[in-house]
Amino acid sequence: MSDAFPVFDVLIAGGGNAAMCAALSARESGATVLVAECAPQHMRAGNSRHARNFRCMHASPTSVLTDAYTEEEYFSDLLKVTAGHTNEELARLAIRSSPECFAWMQQHGVRFQPSLAGTLHLGRTNAFFLGGGKALVNTYYAIAEQLGVRVLYNAEVTALRVCGGRFESATITTDGSPIEIRAKALVAASGGFEANIEWLSEAWGHAAMNFIIRGTPYNRGKILRLLLDHGADQVVDPSQFHAIALDARAPKFDGGIVTRLDTLPLGIVVNQRGQRFYDEGEDLWPKRYAIWGRLIAQQPDQIAYSIVDSKTAGLVMPSAFPAMQARTIRELAGLLPLPADALEATVAEFNRSVVDGSFDHTLLDNCHTRGLSPDKTHWALKLDSPPFYGYPLRPGITFTYLGVKVNRYGQVVMKDGRPSPNIFAAGEIMAGNILGQGYVAGIGMTIGTVFGRIAGQGAASATR
Repeated sequence: MSDAFPVFDVLIAGGGNAAMCAALSARESGATVLVAECAPQHMRAGNSRHARNFRCMHASPTSVLTDAYTEEEYFSDLLKVTAGHTNEELARLAIRSSPECFAWMQQHGVRFQPSLAGTLHLGRTNAFFLGGGKALVNTYYAIAEQLGVRVLYNAEVTALRVCGGRFESATITTDGSPIEIRAKALVAASGGFEANIEWLSEAWGHAAMNFIIRGTPYNRGKILRLLLDHGADQVVDPSQFHAIALDARAPKFDGGIVTRLDTLPLGIVVNQRGQRFYDEGEDLWPKRYAIWGRLIAQQPDQIAYSIVDSKTAGLVMPSAFPAMQARTIRELAGLLPLPADALEATVAEFNRSVVDGSFDHTLLDNCHTRGLSPDKTHWALKLDSPPFYGYPLRPGITFTYLGVKVNRYGQVVMKDGRPSPNIFAAGEIMAGNILGQGYVAGIGMTIGTVFGRIAGQGAASATR
């Protein structure tokens, strides 16, 4: 082993938000820390580069959040999207720790912007980073450098030595050369396996070939696979993920937040047969936007289309790619392309079923349909005001939920039920403990921050 790499107290595998929270917490607890980031420096931080906000419990208004957001309401929102598939102890730990983490982030230089209004419905629940996720992680990296945290880029962990559930060393390949790194504790914060199309195909078959990976191409699940092979217990089946509706014209990898489409609740969504298949108005966008990736993944050829008219087209954030625009539904069908007769029939049936009400896209209004299957429960307006706009949709995968089981101390639990004394996990690689299915906006950053800090402190303690 090279003299350039002494025995570190804590090795962090990963370089995103959870990893850097762990690195800073371990270093501030007195440990020496090495961060192994498999991406090059300009692509560092995984999906955290694309993050925007942090879901936070609070008892009263803050400088960037309105009203109050209680523990019980937060947990209720989580239960709705997960259908109860969550570890309540860990979920409540994340929720209760979020105000402390919010203060910790500010103390470490993270800046937030004033609360938002409009179709996102997040001004009360989510604090938005000024400058986005990239500004957040750049801030953490700058502080880590000042504190003496060492960072290796293009450094992929390709092997682990684990004996009896205890971590001993890791083989890291950097610049084509393998190096053995010994450390007293390991924090796995390396994301999921969403960029590994072959692994996705094991769960989804050929459909995975039509998925778009909206985040980093470097999250291929290597550390996850190694930990499972070394006896870590797993949570959630491989088919579960955080996936949204993306513009089908987005790049295969790393398109980020700008490729998302927010038009879905304001019109209708049809599959390639021109048929609706789900209630577009089921709930407010932050609680339901993440169901659409999975819904589209279950449609023929994993493709769908969002259609709105001129009444609502200007109520959402502009799309990265221009909409297909036409004066008639038949003309729009030809542009998308969709079977014209079927689409005209779907729109006509939808229009006949609309029950007039008071339209308000900022709340759960009383505009709905009657007699359809499925009905649209909110924001139902007739599609009768040209021009008509259409967008092609694909499943956009953010991160996978298959992960390692952890306890409240962030320790990885082995298949024999015992926690590892010196292997910890944080972020996407363990988020499935809380997110058995579904997603609520901003909770990924909450889980990463809370358990990043817990894992970093725990790893530092394990070295003593």
